[in-house]
Amino acid sequence: MIWIPVIGLMLGVFIGLSFNLSVPLQYSSYLSIAILAALDTVFGGIRASLERHFDSSVFISGFFFNTLLAALLAFIGVQLGVDLYLAAVFAFGVRLFNNIAAIRRLMVTRSRKPSEKTL
Repeated sequence: MIWIPVIGLMLGVFIGLSFNLSVPLQYSSYLSIAILAALDTVFGGIRASLERHFDSSVFISGFFFNTLLAALLAFIGVQLGVDLYLAAVFAFGVRLFNNIAAIRRLMVTRSRKPSEKTL
């Protein structure tokens, strides 16, 4: 099941690079926070798969909910004149790096020989 988030990420990057789309400056903060939320969900899905408790319905719902919630938070912040998107950037950034660190630890642990794990 680890392939679902990886394939989705690769497909998204391919589609994004294939089309010559430009994002207006006023929407760039929305798009950046939505991308960060989506990446957090993808790496969370990879981590869950490596930990053997991946659930595709949780992954799909989390992907869309986190992305929409982050964009809504950025929108509300713009309406209030407050940089609320920075809170989402911080939260998703911390989660993203925690997921990447956990993935790295799991992969290193699995790549070691059984005799090296006890050291």
